Formats: sequence, C-alpha cells, structure tokens
Amino acid sequence: MSGWLAVAGLGPGSAGLVTPEVEAALAEATDVIGYGPYVARIEPREGLSLHPSDNRVELERASLALTLAASGRKVVVVSSGDPGVFAMAAAVFEAWEGMPEWRELDIRVLPGITAMLAASARAGAPLGHDFCAINLSDNLKPWSLIERRLRLAAEADFAMAFYNPRSKARPGGFARVLEILREACGPERPILFARAVSTPEEALKVVTLGAARPEMADMRTMVIVGSSRTRLIERARGPVLYTPRWAE
Repeated sequence: MSGWLAVAGLGPGSAGLVTPEVEAALAEATDVIGYGPYVARIEPREGLSLHPSDNRVELERASLALTLAASGRKVVVVSSGDPGVFAMAAAVFEAWEGMPEWRELDIRVLPGITAMLAASARAGAPLGHDFCAINLSDNLKPWSLIERRLRLAAEADFAMAFYNPRSKARPGGFARVLEILREACGPERPILFARAVSTPEEALKVVTLGAARPEMADMRTMVIVGSSRTRLIERARGPVLYTPRWAE
C-alpha cells in the first residue's frame, strides 16, 4: 500500500508547541481529518483536503482515515495535545483491528505535548513525582467507575490530572468530584485550574480544595490536584506549585 496514516498531536494550542515531526507530516499530507476546531488550526493549501467532523464520531473519523490511506492517500488524523492521551490514536487502532485486510497499512502515532504537561510546566512541577490522569467525562464510561478511580487515586496519594472536568451537558459531575476530593484529601490540598494554556486566553489559578468551586473549570481547563507532598512557593508574579521527587 502506497498510502499512510499518521495520528498526530497538535499540542495544547500554541503553534510553537507543535513538534517538527508533526509539521513535516502535515506538509506532506493530502488529507487532514479531525474534530472541527482542531482541523481549523491547519493552514489550507493546494492539494490538501480538510475533513472536519463532530466531536462524538471518533470511530467514523478513524474509518474514513483508514479508507483514504488504503486508497493511497497520505492522511493525518489530528488531535489536540497528544493523540494517545484520551484522543484519536486509540480510536484509529480500534477501527483498524476490525479490518484485517489492511493489516499492513503504514500507521504512525506522532506524539504531542499534552494539556496536563503544558499546565504542569506553566505552574511549576506539580506532576514531579508519581501521578495519574483521569478523564472526568462519563460519555464513554459509567460515573461509578470515575468515582472509584478518584477514591483509589486519592488513597494512593497520587497527584491527579483531570481532563474534561465540566461541560454544559454535565455541570454537576465536577461538584461531586470536589466533594470526593475534599473527603479523601482534606480542604488544604492545593488544586490548579489551568485554562487554555499556551493560548491568548490562558489563565492559571491555584487555590485549596476547600476554596475550589465547580465554576472554576470548563472543558478548556486542565485541573491538577497535588499529592500530600505538593508544595506552594508564593511570589509576586503568581505561586509556583511543585511536588518533590522524594517520598516517605
């Protein structure tokens, strides 16, 4: 097969955080497929077809990408952040697994800077020791599983990075998350709200769990809760949050 498929991460928002590897694949591509706002980040050019689609049709996007690549096209499926973190790489492989006739298709995953790493870097190093990442959307898994993982992560004393904390369709879930965290971690644990990191709308806020409110987060916000070891360094330009690399 002469075509190929690359699943690429566009990073958290700034063009400066797109890797050279991803830029090279986009320069060679004949087709770019992805969620509408991510495809809108790609500069149109002659010979390039853009295929934007809705956020809830991941498998359809993956099937289209595979079909085009199998026909000889050079296809890039774009995700924000890293395509392997709550994004399109898994969907592409899920669709591909059911298509044994295309098993030899050239498929590559091109990593990107994740939202949690970009947010952590802006705030300092809150993910400097053991941490976990949890997607708070219950679109693809039951809420009971989210609550169980929250409690176990808190019990294990991980720093925790939360994707998709609060949307218009499910505004109440994040309030419950904060309740669980306050019960498990206490009210003094630091929590970072990092919105639209690396874009002109970037805003960072560090508060305690006791002071955290659901409306501090939306779907463009990465939320990071420190472990019991996470520390806050106050300064005039804003606090620095970090977790030491040692543990008792």
